[in-house]
Amino acid sequence: MKKLLLIILLIPLFSLAQSKKKKLKMEQQANTEIAANLKLHVQYLADDKLEGRRTGTQGEVLAMQYICKQYEQIGIEPRGNNGYVQEFEIDEGKQANVHHTFIKINDKSAELNIDFFPLAFSASKTAKGTPAVALNETGQPWFIDVKDVLEENQSNPHFDIFDDIKKQADKIADKGATALLLYNSSAITDNILFNKNDKSAATKIPVVYLTKDGFKKYFSDVSATLNIELGVVFEQRIRKARNVVGFINNNAATTIVLGAHYDHLGYGEDKNALDTGHVIHNGADDNASGTAALIELARMLKKSSPKNNNYLILNFSAEELGLFGSKYWAEHPTTNITANYMINMDMVGRYDTTHKLTIGGYGTSPTWGELISTANKNLIIKFDSSGSGPSDHETFYRKEMPVLFFFTGSHSDYHKATDDWDKINYDGEREIVQYIYKLIAATDTKGKLVFTKTREPQAGRSSKFTVSLGVIPDYGYSGTGVRIDGVSGGKLAERIGLQAGDILLQMGEYKFVDVMSYMQTLSKFKKGDRTKLVIKRKNEEKEFNIEF
Repeated sequence: MKKLLLIILLIPLFSLAQSKKKKLKMEQQANTEIAANLKLHVQYLADDKLEGRRTGTQGEVLAMQYICKQYEQIGIEPRGNNGYVQEFEIDEGKQANVHHTFIKINDKSAELNIDFFPLAFSASKTAKGTPAVALNETGQPWFIDVKDVLEENQSNPHFDIFDDIKKQADKIADKGATALLLYNSSAITDNILFNKNDKSAATKIPVVYLTKDGFKKYFSDVSATLNIELGVVFEQRIRKARNVVGFINNNAATTIVLGAHYDHLGYGEDKNALDTGHVIHNGADDNASGTAALIELARMLKKSSPKNNNYLILNFSAEELGLFGSKYWAEHPTTNITANYMINMDMVGRYDTTHKLTIGGYGTSPTWGELISTANKNLIIKFDSSGSGPSDHETFYRKEMPVLFFFTGSHSDYHKATDDWDKINYDGEREIVQYIYKLIAATDTKGKLVFTKTREPQAGRSSKFTVSLGVIPDYGYSGTGVRIDGVSGGKLAERIGLQAGDILLQMGEYKFVDVMSYMQTLSKFKKGDRTKLVIKRKNEEKEFNIEF
């Protein structure tokens, strides 16, 4: 009887042990499945056949189709303009056609954008002849040194060198010149740049600018007679890009936005790679890892989601070109939502003893401080308060939305062809996905999170610049200058009163026509330098004295 009683008493213990064993086995199976799925996604997205998923290419289309298929299989509701897809255009402005824009000097070819470049208002024509730099003859290309006009107008704030060049080009065309080749023998900054957004009328003849290196290489003997052949042809480059949009509808009042970009660098054609050569940049960590994480997070939420929020799943294109995809969706939403907060996953594949998990945006809501430190004990986490950062959460932070940015750190393969699938820590990434799921669950009873503007420096990848204004450029701006999309808290721009919508025009002696020339200008300054900043606010130009 005592034995029977003992057996009866032990049955619940055996059942509990069996239940725990079964639960542990199910957790292990789930972990194995998530890690395996992450690997499958990254291997496909980072395969050579996608050729680096550059925005607007067939590789990007293949990636988009793969993501859509995953969501369809999971049962995620499509919320794009065409199924899951939101297509948009990126107008890259006027570009010199690399195959038909050329200069040959005595049968040697000068290098476009290194030795020379056409001005954006140049005629699209060819010309040839046997001129000398020092002689201007009818029926020949003419050379003009801008030194004299720069010296004459050094104290003239209203002088526009482009207007002067246009007038000179048409004037010498009437005198029989077949082309105009400009150079600058002085030390004065001429601010002659290619403006891709220039829509002014073309001159009568081709106009090209010879860089100092190009002039020295081919035209240093000004008395020599040269055989010259040149041509200028422009094209208007427009790329089609595609966001992928899915939705998990719990009929809740608020929606959590979950995002990751899936584009990368292709062969490095956009000059944003950190290595050289025409090689495929597969972008396994950047950002096949974040894309894979988003797919698996969507799968988990579809299977069993906390019910007090809906979930908007956004895969962005054109992040590498300047957050184009997230900005486009924010300005042209494909579905109406009351957003609660946004989580962005960008480069989450390298978690290890060296690359810890960084969570940016910690300061964008007081709720994060209540929840984040206890959401998971298996990860070593570094926190960054700032809502700003070099990825798509920046767009939503500028819309005054609490954000979190998950990032396992930069590394020696960043923006290089060596960022491949076999370097991803899939178990580490699986831990991050599960961490985010638990964090989402922990916010489920918190209602709509309160937004807090942050002042801390932004998290993210290293910069080659030693100074910064602290502005977020609008990469899609199609006018002359750099329009400000946002101002980082606590930085120089905020201190001097710059605002979103201001257009940056000049810093010191350097004018800029676009973001690229602005970046080139920043590289000329160092901490402690003082200079003048010129901006345009609405229809008024303003000047600021600044110190970096």
